[in-house]
Formats: sequence, C-alpha cells, structure tokens
Amino acid sequence: MLDGGFDLITILRITVDIALIWYVLYKLMMLVRGTKAVQLLKGIAVILTIWLLSIAFNLQTVRFFTNQFIEWGIIVIIILFQPELRRALEQLGRGSIFTRSAKSKEKLEDQIEAIVSSCTYMAKRRIGALISIEKETGIGDYAETGIPINGKLSHQLLTNIFTPNTPLHDGAVIIKKGKIIAAACYLPLSESPFISKELGTRHRAAMGISEVTDALTIVVSEETGAISCTVNGKLHRDLEEEALTEMLREHLSLHPTTSEKPGKKRGAKQNG
Repeated sequence: MLDGGFDLITILRITVDIALIWYVLYKLMMLVRGTKAVQLLKGIAVILTIWLLSIAFNLQTVRFFTNQFIEWGIIVIIILFQPELRRALEQLGRGSIFTRSAKSKEKLEDQIEAIVSSCTYMAKRRIGALISIEKETGIGDYAETGIPINGKLSHQLLTNIFTPNTPLHDGAVIIKKGKIIAAACYLPLSESPFISKELGTRHRAAMGISEVTDALTIVVSEETGAISCTVNGKLHRDLEEEALTEMLREHLSLHPTTSEKPGKKRGAKQNG
C-alpha cells in the first residue's frame, strides 16, 4: 500500500514535470513562430541531427565540431533569442501569460472600438486599408520592413495613416499591444490558388500573413468599401460593423456582447 502510494505520487510528479516543460516550450514556440528565430531553430535541429549521425557512424571530426556547438549552444541561443526571451519574461512578470486583468480587457475594448470605427469610416469613403494585429506569434520581422510609428492606437491616427496621397498610406499597419508600431509594412503574399481572382494585393497579403502567423488582419477594399478579415488562413468577407466587432472580440480574447448596435451592410463582392 505504501509502495502503491509512492508510485502514484511519483507518477503525478513526473506528469506535472513533463507538462510544465511542454507548456514552456509551447509558449516559446508561439513567441518565435513567424519570426527569423524559426529559421535559427531549424538550423539547430539540423546540427543536432548531424551530431546524432556522427555518433551512429563514428565520425570523429564531425562529432568534435558538433560537440563544440552544443557546449556553447545555450549561450548562443540566449544571445540570438534575446528579444523573444525578454518578451516572455516581461509577460510572465506581468502575469499576462496566465491571466488577463479586467483593466487590460477594458483597454482591449477601447482598442477594438478604435479599429472598428476607423474601418467603418474608411469603408464609407472607400479608403483602402490593411491592418494586421499581432497575437501570440511575433510579427516584428514584418514591422521592420515599414516605418516605425510606436504611437498609441486611436481612430484618428489609424485613419490618417491610410488617407490617400500621404507617405504612409501604402502597405500595412501593424498593431501590437494597443500601439501602432509601424506603417507602410510589407506582408508576405499568399500563393494559394484558391483565392478568388477578383481579390487584389491587399487580400493576398492578408491571407499570406494569416498562413504563417496567428495575426488577425483586416482589409478595407478601395474599390467597393467592403471589409474583410483573415485569421488562421481563412478569409471572412463582407463583414458588417457588428460582425467585425465580434470577430475582434473573439480572436483577441474578449467575448462578444449583445449591446452592440446593428452594423451596416457591406457590398456582396470586393476587389483588392
């Protein structure tokens, strides 16, 4: 009976131990997915594969060099992944990895209202827009292709950026944690053959970023004023104001409410 209790405690301890390690690894992968760090991780995987092969086939020289890499690998990883590790530690310190406070939910509600207001304003005037919102996956690499803004998200600033004939109206705006961090950014274009031919570059860019990251991206069509949204490789077209609000709440960790006013109808079709 004592042995049985000891075995149960041991199994529970091992299970918790493994679960914690997998959780930490999962969070780290989510932080670096869609960034240059993914390519570095692939390189590390290749080195480890070569190391195992050198042991299996007794390749002394190859094994020596791979051993050197592995011995210094932890320091190299800390240096290379410093931004991602710092972001993870900051989130852990704020407790945002596990919970979202009521205050942060209120801020998120304000951000959603600013985005929806700006999109509906631009849709009425047929001002083209491309807005990508970072979630778990870092999209800092794409922000680096544009012009740094680092301004607080607001309806006025977001609308002004996309006003035609201004220096920043072409390209995408990237939003992170309530801030417009960059404008005029380049996003990867989707090569999917299933995208409608009538959709233009903005929609292909929105689909492209949704295929490689978990970012939520909004497109306002310049031709029709229709609002679309991409997330997880799926395109949601012709969204009304209410539908866009609910989608933002759902994918940015806020439950939709029934207090929203009915949205206005959009066109049935849209171009890029």
